[in-house]
Order: sequence, then structure tokens, then C-alpha cells
Amino acid sequence: MTIAQNLRDFRFWLLAAALLCLSVVFFHPQTRAQVSLYRLVFIVDITRSMNTEDYQLDKQPLGRLQYVKYALRQELLKLPCGSQVGLGVFTERRSTLLFEPIEVCSGFAEIDAAIAALDWRMAWAADSRIASGLLNTLEMLKDKDRTLVFFSDGQEAPPPNPRYKPDLSAVKDQVKGVIVGVGGDQLSPIPKFDAKGQRQGFYKPDDVPHRSSFGESDLNPEKIQGYNARNAPFGSEAATGDEHMSRLHESYLRQLAAESGLQYWRLTDVGSLDQALQQAEFAKPSQRQVDIGWRYAGLALLLLAAMYVK
Repeated sequence: MTIAQNLRDFRFWLLAAALLCLSVVFFHPQTRAQVSLYRLVFIVDITRSMNTEDYQLDKQPLGRLQYVKYALRQELLKLPCGSQVGLGVFTERRSTLLFEPIEVCSGFAEIDAAIAALDWRMAWAADSRIASGLLNTLEMLKDKDRTLVFFSDGQEAPPPNPRYKPDLSAVKDQVKGVIVGVGGDQLSPIPKFDAKGQRQGFYKPDDVPHRSSFGESDLNPEKIQGYNARNAPFGSEAATGDEHMSRLHESYLRQLAAESGLQYWRLTDVGSLDQALQQAEFAKPSQRQVDIGWRYAGLALLLLAAMYVK
């Protein structure tokens, strides 16, 4: 075929245009666009009840902490470049920030690895005072421009004594964010592990406290069997209960959210976490350079496909 014939063949021009579009891709064309960015701090409850297996993944039972890690790693893939993520853990009465927020695209591997490494054995104490931990977290973040995402099943250990409940009013509305409730509605056994992390069945009633024994009881002394103000302020009878089992304490977490000015969402699946985090209230509109090379690559593909249309 001669040059003149090629010039008259529409397929020649389609191929030339496709090659031109592909050449543009290698120059990484960009444009400025309005995007919604997020600056999030994930604080994850790593107390022992978070090992309760009341989630499923691929039809296999999965612990709460493991499901939170799975959901967060999926969420990392969906956050727009330019967003930032920090990570911390909660146990006992306080939270510890493992690292300050870093950009999700340039730091993806590091953030993903840190989330994957979260483990209940990172806890420095066995107690779980969620209200105190939330207060500590809000005080830590109140002067910083970040959105708090606090994951917990709401189970305090020992059970809270209302008489000594922390006052969240001083930090109410100081930090924006959400408490994410983790777990199921039905009581489930809590897996028990030894010091080496080897599973040893489940917690039994005698393994855990079923009431708080700190300070004074919130009950009227007349209603406490065997009450003695000095020696037995909680009575002489052994406490019984179901604290060796676990469920999502949703009403308690809702109460803490209302008292602190945070939102409450429940983690039912990965989609529910998307809705909780990517809200307009948490977004920061920003102008960013956006790569549009995919547009030229797509156009080149269409041009090549058009060559075979008769």
C-alpha cells in the first residue's frame, strides 16, 4: 500500500491519533481539580473483649479487632491522595498515638503495615475504662485539626460504677469525629490466651470481675446484702454476672458520643465505615493537581477499537 493510499485510509488516522494520545500519557498530564481531603486519626480498642469472634469474613468467624483492621485497610484504598491518617490504640484508661497523620498515598505501605500489626498484646494493662480513655483521647486532640475515629465494643472491665463516671462536658464539641461501635448484639464467649499468645479456650465466670469494687457503691446501703461501710461497701456476697461474655454495648457508646459531641456509627460492614468517615462534615475542600493521563489512555483504546469497526 502506497503512502497516498495510507493517507486515504481512515484506519491510518485512527492509529496515528491513538499513538499521539499514548505519547501524551508518558508526560503525565495534570489539571487542577476540587477534591475532598480528610485528616483522620484512628484510635482502636485493643482490650481483650475485642478478640470476640462475632464477625464473619468469607464465611469464617473473625474477631472484632481483626475485622476493624480489615475494614481500615480497605478504607485506605478509598481515601483520596492528599488525605492523611494517624493511628493509635486504646487500653486501660488512655490512648497512645502510634504516629501522627501522614499522607495516605506516599505513606500507604507504612500505614497499611501498622494497621495489620495491631494486636491485643500491645496492651499495657488489662483494664478497659472506655469513658476515661475517650476523655484522655479528646484532651489529646482538642487543639489539633483532626477527625477522631474511635473504635470500641463499649465493654468496660471491671463494669463501670456510675458514681465515678468521668465528666466529658469540658471537652464536648472540642473535637469532631465519630465513635464506631464494634461487635454483635448477642452475648458471645471471649477467647482466652496465655502469655505466649496461645489460645486457651474462653473466659469463665470466675476469670473476670462482675462488678466494680472501687470506692463506694452507687446502690443504697439498705439494698446491699452484707453491707459494711468500712470492710464491705459492696456487700459480702460474691458478685455474679455475664461479664465473661461480650456484646456490643451500643447504648453506652451512644451516650458517650452524645456527652462528647461526637457522632455514633456502627461497624456492620466495610460500606458502613465509608459512610461514617467520608462525610462532608469531615472533608476539607482543596485544590490539587490531578493526573488525567487515564483520559488519554482511554481515548487511545477507543480509537484502536474503532479501527476494527466496519
